[in-house]
Amino acid sequence: MTALSASLSDFTYKKHCHEEYAMGVTLRGVQQYHLEGSMQSSVRGGVMLFHPEQTHDGKAHDRTGIDYVMVYVHPDLFLEALGKKDVLRFKEPIVYHAGLRQSLLALSQAISEGRDEALCSDLLFKVAGHVSQDILEPVNIKDRAFTEKAKEMMRSDLQHVLRLDEISFSFGMSKYQFIRAFKANTGISPYQYFVNCRVEQAKQVIEQHKDIYLAVSSCGFVDLAHLNRHFKQVYGTTAFEYLSYVEGNM
Repeated sequence: MTALSASLSDFTYKKHCHEEYAMGVTLRGVQQYHLEGSMQSSVRGGVMLFHPEQTHDGKAHDRTGIDYVMVYVHPDLFLEALGKKDVLRFKEPIVYHAGLRQSLLALSQAISEGRDEALCSDLLFKVAGHVSQDILEPVNIKDRAFTEKAKEMMRSDLQHVLRLDEISFSFGMSKYQFIRAFKANTGISPYQYFVNCRVEQAKQVIEQHKDIYLAVSSCGFVDLAHLNRHFKQVYGTTAFEYLSYVEGNM
């Protein structure tokens, strides 16, 4: 589990996704983002819900800015807390639920303060207890087999450039047919997905090894500035700043 807090005014997140379930609370202002073809607006007290690999962007509604927190939970861990086996998605992108909001804020604070694992696990179960069947539904992907195989092929070689010609050939498609099919199923281009995977892997390297330059070299980034730029587009903070956060919570 990871918790991040942010205060934004003129910064805009580019289109991206996360491998985890992401749940956040808007603390101030109006947070806006495109999600599955529509604009969403979360005002103060709104609980934002993203299932794994759900593509979105993000910005403040106006110059007064926004404050919010986000909690990212690995799918296996969240499903275990829910007592479910199959991957589920959220029916609604934003809910106004006092119990869920307070539980998420408590979990975010505990993670940020580096509290012990038992407490964080207990707080996660409280979050899961507020996620009712009215909020969840089974995953429904247009062509799950194609999508999962394509993602697996891209994730298998993050250190090198994305070889779209080779991947598309394995599906019997031209490069542009593959790009259209992948984007139709995921809402994001293969290149954007590939870069997101690099950022996710870099985040894991930073958490596990506390070595930002290992994250640069092992995840295919040209240099630290390259990693920082893409990391901030996904998480709203640079990889260097995230390293300081991780070291401060050891």
